Amino acid sequence: MSYQVIARKYRPQRFDDVVGQEHVTQTLSHAIEQKRIAHAYIFCGPRGTGKTTIARIFAKCLNCTDGPKVAFDDGDPRCQEITEGRALDVMEIDGASNNGVEQVRELRETCKYAPASSRFKIYIIDEVHMLSTAAFNALLKTLEEPPEHVKFLFATTDPEKVLPTILSRCQRFDLRRIPAALIAKHLAHIAKLEKVKIDDTALYAIARGAEGAMRDAESTLDQLISFCGNKIEEPDVLSMFGLAAQGQLLELSDAVLAGEVESALRKLNELANNGKDLGRLLSDLLNHFRNLLIFQVSRGDLTMLEVSEAEAAALAEQSKATDADTVTRILEVLGDAEMRLRDATSKKIMIEVALLKAIQARSATSVDALLKKLEELRRGGEAVANPTPAQTPVASAKPFRTEVAATAAAAALAPVVPTPAQRTEPEGQVTPTPAAEDELPGLWAKLIEAVGRTSPFTRSYLLEAHPVSFSKNILTIGFEPEFEDHIGLVDNTRNHTLLQGKLMELGHPDAQIKFIKDEAPAGTAKQTHAATSEPAAKTAAPTTASKRPAAPPAPGREKPTAGTTSKDDFKNDPLIQKALEIFKGQIVEVRS
Repeated sequence: MSYQVIARKYRPQRFDDVVGQEHVTQTLSHAIEQKRIAHAYIFCGPRGTGKTTIARIFAKCLNCTDGPKVAFDDGDPRCQEITEGRALDVMEIDGASNNGVEQVRELRETCKYAPASSRFKIYIIDEVHMLSTAAFNALLKTLEEPPEHVKFLFATTDPEKVLPTILSRCQRFDLRRIPAALIAKHLAHIAKLEKVKIDDTALYAIARGAEGAMRDAESTLDQLISFCGNKIEEPDVLSMFGLAAQGQLLELSDAVLAGEVESALRKLNELANNGKDLGRLLSDLLNHFRNLLIFQVSRGDLTMLEVSEAEAAALAEQSKATDADTVTRILEVLGDAEMRLRDATSKKIMIEVALLKAIQARSATSVDALLKKLEELRRGGEAVANPTPAQTPVASAKPFRTEVAATAAAAALAPVVPTPAQRTEPEGQVTPTPAAEDELPGLWAKLIEAVGRTSPFTRSYLLEAHPVSFSKNILTIGFEPEFEDHIGLVDNTRNHTLLQGKLMELGHPDAQIKFIKDEAPAGTAKQTHAATSEPAAKTAAPTTASKRPAAPPAPGREKPTAGTTSKDDFKNDPLIQKALEIFKGQIVEVRS
């Protein structure tokens, strides 16, 4: 007798032998027992999951002697005829090669005749989605009202291509991918019958490579027996599939979670040099982090995972070193890389970049969290919108400022006020000056106060400035030479928009702002300080002075004058510290 491959030799012959499809076999068994047998069934699912096998077993149950019954005799001649494919009343048709109207018309004519020796005439059509639209339409009437002795059993891997009118006339059963643990257990049973020694890691590697298809796993085992003989080990399976060992995947994931860039790239290079399938490697790595996320969310519930004992222990260890948000960010990076990998010219470079981004994503802050912190920072800024002179951060004779962090924080705290777009007038054209009811010093004092309610940072710089002129709808603001470096800090689009918005509130729409270096007239700065600081001092005095007496200055240290702030006070300001913490900034001293 010729050799028979494992997939055919150990093909299930009754419902109890089918692995991983209990939801289908149990339903069909109950239908037979309750005599509720429909006239048409369609079995949908991936390849190698048992669609045609279940159809054949169902045909045995229907046409066995003294049937229909589930517990038929294996030695029944009618069942043996179906198993060997020589039963006259059970016809298996290939939908791909019999997809025309003529074949369907012939089927309609033959199904009228009674079965030769069995109870039912059964048509098993495999890959039924390959039938043409005309063939489907020709089958509709017969499928809806077939003769009582006819049963249709369809199998397809692509139910979306089957016409809805066909699906509505059938009882549909969706077969799922078989879990890796069940595949490994079934392969171990087959290996024992074949007298082949195979370790558990090799069985799990075969099951992992089969991707839920039992037939693929059995074919791989058959091939490995031919290649390795009676002893199969994990490296043999990995070399055949191009897979990475479970230990190598765990080492690579450990490197990503630990932020070890060099180690991660080195391990990837080793796997690529050993001929591993990089696309499959990325898929396995993505699946591992998915398992880690499920393990964390479910608090260690392994019923939702298909992992070995060794991998479960590794997941428990890794979950202690990270959190669900971090794993989610890593999954987003790897998932995006998997989508773009098929179009990549160099898969290795694509995966290297993905690993680097995944490592960077560990410590990244989400946009929502950043906006929440900025909102908290904004509310904190509103609490000190009118600071006392001791709280006002104004540059001293030795000015200092934050570079990127504090400037960005100040910009974030200043809301954009919708105003008309800025425009530049040509030379010689005179813009009408708005009718100003307030004198310039009074307007300047109100402007400083209005800006301070929104952005204390901008107000602190403007306290050292003075108004030069307000003509042709342009407000010119001057800084004395010792504060010339403040021009670079305030002369930006956001501050321009802020000042224009406040001027609009004060009755001066379409105003433009200009900053220059200019010597202040005698007494101007003092009057400005007095005008702007007096309301804040009156407001803060009852609350501060009533609660606690002013502490005497430390020995050897001068008490700061009103309107100025020492460097230590500036650094200890809660708002400044929050900005430095969020934007990872630092305060540096700049000397002119």
